[in-house]
Parts: sequence; structure tokens; C-alpha cells
Amino acid sequence: MNDWTRCRFALAWLMPVLVGAAAWVSPWAAWGTMLGLQVLLALAERVPALQHSPPAAAQTAWHRFCLRLHAPLQAALLACGLWLVTTGEVSAAAAVALGLGVGGVTGSQGITFAHELGHARSRLDRFLAWALMASVNYAHFMVEHYRGHHPRAATFDDPASARRGESLWRFLPRTLAGSWASAWRLEAQQLRQLRRGWRRSPLLWATALQAAWLVLLAAWLGPLALLFWGVQSAYAVFLLEAINYIEHYGLVRRTVNGRNEPFGAQHAWNADALLTNSMIANLQRHSDHHLHAWKPYAELEALPGPQLPTGYAGCLFLASVPPLWFRLMEPRLMEMPG
Repeated sequence: MNDWTRCRFALAWLMPVLVGAAAWVSPWAAWGTMLGLQVLLALAERVPALQHSPPAAAQTAWHRFCLRLHAPLQAALLACGLWLVTTGEVSAAAAVALGLGVGGVTGSQGITFAHELGHARSRLDRFLAWALMASVNYAHFMVEHYRGHHPRAATFDDPASARRGESLWRFLPRTLAGSWASAWRLEAQQLRQLRRGWRRSPLLWATALQAAWLVLLAAWLGPLALLFWGVQSAYAVFLLEAINYIEHYGLVRRTVNGRNEPFGAQHAWNADALLTNSMIANLQRHSDHHLHAWKPYAELEALPGPQLPTGYAGCLFLASVPPLWFRLMEPRLMEMPG
């Protein structure tokens, strides 16, 4: 594997570093920098020379390091945000702007890397995944995604799979409520199977810690700190669920003899834009990820499944305008077999 092919994943570090540096200048600069990065990635996805990522390669310690380093980078970025809103003369509007800038990092990368770390077999990686998800008040993802979404993706039973004709804005309340409820049902089911009480539930402890942290923020650092934390969490979760919307939109597994057909490459949308894949750990090779959930991100392949009109960065903007999204996606759905 060429050095540049391996080192391209270090591009991910630019996002927290650039947003953090901009935050020192101004909360508004942090927001503007994050928005600028999103627009640049979306534009880069339209450049022909940047529309394909290098082939899959063996996972190395370097690839694991790229993921793990994000945890301290994100912790430093969040600490920087809290320091700025508590020690400077920051208005509520500026705290919101800073939260959006930081939330762009914690959502597009923090949650994405938590997702990848959570699929690993290392206890350290799974701990980091729980910590990253708790930092955006969404720890129940650690139950719902692995035990719920993966078995049920592209079915009507999955709250994280968007239905044909369903807009992003109608999908969001359904998936937020459905994923929360599903996570607690799945946790209760597992505890019964293992004959354990709720005091052994990591989900319960993580949720309690999330709530305690919010109370501590309000009491110790004040309302602006709580506002900043709430905004970054909310925007991070929005990005997560918007990507969930894009990943399986309108794709449905058939029911055969009362059971869902096995998940196939045709049940997830894919893209292979180079810069976006480098920034979010090959997440756009989504069919292969679902077919081989334990496969490390460096080893994911670009399968010939359904293809999005552009990469995830561009699709975020497209999905936010439902008529435009439907006009682009309906012809693609019509071409799907069955």
C-alpha cells in the first residue's frame, strides 16, 4: 500500500484542528469554518478525479491510531468550547454558533469514528466509542445500532431506515423516538437473557452520566455552557440521523416466507468520493460494511450496489430540500430490481 493511500486518513484530523483554531478567533469563525469545510467537501465530490477512493487495503496499527486520536482531539475541542463560553464575553447567539461549529465535528467525525470503534473487538475501542457517543448525549446508539439497526436495516421495523417518499424532516422525529425506545427494549431483552439486573446495564449508567453532566454544567459553568453543549449535541445527532436517512433511503428487503431476505449489496446506498471517505473512515462504502460488520474500515470495498448522486457531504444538502432529493432519487429507485 502506498504511503499516501494510508496517510490520507490523517486528513480527518484537519477538521477538529481547523474548527478549534477558528474558535479561538471567534465563535462565528468556528461555525463558518465548519460550514466552509462541508461545502468544500460537497464540491470536491463533483470533481471527476476525486470521485473514487483507493482500493481496500489491510488494516494496520496506523488505521487504528487514526481513529483513536480523534477521542483526545474531540475532548480538547469540547473543553475549548466550554472555556470560551465561560471565560469570554460571549452572547447566547455566539454560543449557538460555536455549538454548531463544534457539533459539525462531533457529529460528522466523532459519531462516525465511535461507530467504527464500536464495531471493533478491542475493549479500549468500545470504551472510546461509548465516551464519544455520551459526549453528544446519544449513548443509546451503542445499543440500538449494533443490536437493532444492523439486523433490521432496510426493513420497516428499523427506525433508522428511511422509507420511499419520506422526507428527511418527517424521518427525523420518527427515528429519534423509535431509536430511543428500541434501544431500551433491546437492553431489557439482553439483561433478561443474561439474567442480570439493571445495575449491570452500561446503557443505564451512560444515560445517568449524561444527565449528571448536564446538571453539573448548568450548576458549575452556567447557562451558556449548557446551551453550547446542547447545541453541539443536537447538531451532531442531526448529522448522524441525516446520514442514516441517506444510507438506506427507499431500499427495502423483501419478505420471504414471513422472514426478511438476507441483507444484500442492493440494500444500502454507496458513494466513493475520495476526500469524504478519507475524512469519515470509508463510511460511504456502506453495503460492504453491512455485509461484513466486523470488517475494519480500511478493508471495506466499493461494491457495485446502488449509487448516490454524489457523496455524503453533498447529499446532506440535497436531502435538506425534499423536492430536489426526491427528483434525484426516484429515478434511481425505479432502476432497482424487484
